[in-house]
Amino acid sequence: MKVPAGMQKKVWQVAPASEQARSLAASLKVSPILAQVLINRQLHEAENARLFLTPKLTDLIEPERMPGVNDAVGRIKQAVEQGETISIYGDYDVDGITSTAILWHLLEMLGARVDYYIPHRIDEGYGLNAQAVQRIAENNTNLMITVDCGITAVDEVKLANELGMDVIITDHHQPGPTLPEAAAIVHPLMNPDYPNPHSAGALVAFKLAWGVANAYKNDGKLPEQLRQYLLDATTLAGMGTIADVVDMRGENRVLVGFSLKTLDKSELVGIRTLVQTADLGTSEVDSYAVAFRLAPMINAAGRMGHARLAVELLTTDSEVRAIQIAQYLKDQNRQRQKCQADIFKAAKQRIVQAGMNHPDRKTIVLSDDGWHSGVIGIVASKVIDSYYRPTIMINTAGGVGQGSGRSIEGFDLHAALEACSEHLISFGGHTMAAGLKIEPDNIEAFTEAFEAYAHENLEHKLEAFLDIDAEAKISDFNQNVMRELAYLEPFGQGNPKPVFATRGVKLIAPPRRVGSRNDHLQMSIADASGAVRCIGFGMGSLEKKLLETDTFSVAFEPQYNTYNGQTSLQFMLSDIQFE
Repeated sequence: MKVPAGMQKKVWQVAPASEQARSLAASLKVSPILAQVLINRQLHEAENARLFLTPKLTDLIEPERMPGVNDAVGRIKQAVEQGETISIYGDYDVDGITSTAILWHLLEMLGARVDYYIPHRIDEGYGLNAQAVQRIAENNTNLMITVDCGITAVDEVKLANELGMDVIITDHHQPGPTLPEAAAIVHPLMNPDYPNPHSAGALVAFKLAWGVANAYKNDGKLPEQLRQYLLDATTLAGMGTIADVVDMRGENRVLVGFSLKTLDKSELVGIRTLVQTADLGTSEVDSYAVAFRLAPMINAAGRMGHARLAVELLTTDSEVRAIQIAQYLKDQNRQRQKCQADIFKAAKQRIVQAGMNHPDRKTIVLSDDGWHSGVIGIVASKVIDSYYRPTIMINTAGGVGQGSGRSIEGFDLHAALEACSEHLISFGGHTMAAGLKIEPDNIEAFTEAFEAYAHENLEHKLEAFLDIDAEAKISDFNQNVMRELAYLEPFGQGNPKPVFATRGVKLIAPPRRVGSRNDHLQMSIADASGAVRCIGFGMGSLEKKLLETDTFSVAFEPQYNTYNGQTSLQFMLSDIQFE
C-alpha cells in the first residue's frame, strides 16, 4: 500500500500469546487480556504482578539507602544550624525545576538561608557553567547543591571549591570517567546494587529532602509539618519523574501512582493553580495529563523565556502570584505550540524539496536562522514521527548554530556526533537525544559526514515498529476488562499504554474527516463479535482508501469517551493496515 504523505508506515510487532496467561489470570482473578499485558511487562510471577497492580507508598526505598544521602544530610544540617547561605543549582526542564522546588521548600521550613539558580537554556545551556558558579559565589554562598545536573562538572566544582563553596551534587545522569571533588554525591549509580538505578533527578532530590527531614525527628517521629510536606513533595517528584520519561516500574511507579492520587489536592499553591489553569478536572489528572498538559506549561518557561519563573510558581505561597505565573505559562505554551507548528510545517516543505524523504536517504539535517532554539528538539521528534530518520534541527541565529537532535532505535546519536566532531564546536547528549554547536559554514560538510556515518552504521531498513500487546476481538473490551486495564496506570517508559489489534474489521458507516483542518478521522467499525466507534488522529488522508477497502485491520488503545454526558467505549487508533 502506498503510504499517504506525512504518514510513516509501521511494522506491527505483536507479542506472542503466552501459555502462562491463563494461569496468571486465574491466580490474580483477572482477565487473560490483562495477564498477557503483565507478561509483556516481564511480570510473570503472580506476587510480582500483584505488587505492580497495587503499589503502596511504604514500598518506597528508604532515603538512607540512596548513595551519598548520609554525607549530604550531615553537611546540609550543618549549614542550616550555622546560618550558612545555601544555593540550589537546578536544570531548566521539568525534572530540574521540580527538583529545585523540592529542596527549596524543605530548607525554607527548616529556617535555612536558601536561594536557587536556574541557567538560561539558550544563553547558558545545560549544567554547571563557570560564570554562574562565580555569580553564586559572589552572593556569599557557602554551600551549593546541584539538582538534576553536576555529575560531570569536574572543572566547575573545582572552581566552586576554590571560591570557598562546598558542593553537594544530586544527579541521575551517566557519570564520566572522573568524579567531581564534591562534599557529597547523591546519585543512584554510585552503588551498582541500588534497587532503583533509573531514578529521575526529582526522585533523587526527594530522597535527599526525606533524609534531611529524618534528621529532625523527635522521639523517632517526623514533626507534622515536615511529614505533611514530604507527602506534598511527592507531587513534585512525580511530575519530574513522568516528564523525564524514566522506567515506570518499581519505585518510580510507586511514587508516581501516589502522586497522581494527591496531585489535585496538593497543599502547594503552585501545583493546585497549575492544575486549575490547565482546565483539568479532578478525575483527569493522570500520567498523560501530567506529560502532555502540565509538563509542557512548566517547560514553556525555559523554552520560550527563563525557567526561573516556573520555579517561582512551584515555590510561591501567594495565590495571586501563582495565578499570574500559571496564566503566563499557559500563554507561553500556546506560543510554543504555534512556533513549533510553524517550524514543523517549514521543515516538511524543506525535506520534500531537498529530497531528504527519498528511500535512500538515512538522515535529515535542517538549519534556519529563524528557528527558535527552545523548540527545535520537539520538532526533530515530530519529523521522526513522519519520516523515521535520525534528525537534527539547527538554529543559526547569532552567528553560531545551536542544534538539537533526536534518533531512532538502533542508531547511537551521540556516537554519530562524536564521529563527525571535526565539523562541530561542541556536542553532548546520549544515544537517543543530543545537542550541538556548529559554525554555520560547516553545516553542509557536517550534513554529508552525518549521512555517510548513517549509511555505514544504519544498515537495517528504516522502518517504524509498533509494539502490540495482543490481538483481540472488539467484544473483549467489556467493562470489567476496561476497569482492569486502568490498574496499569501510571503509564510511561517500560509500562506504555497497552496497544491491541483487531484484524478483519469493516466499516459500518462512512468515515468522517474532523478537526479544524479535517486531518482527523472518525469512523465506526465491526467484526463478528461487535462494533465500536474509532478516532484516528492525523489519519484524515486515509478516508478514500478506507472507502475502497472491504476489510482492514486496526491497532488501537481502548478508552472511554464522554460526550454530552454520555460515556462509551472508543478505540483511539494507532495504525491501520489494509489486507
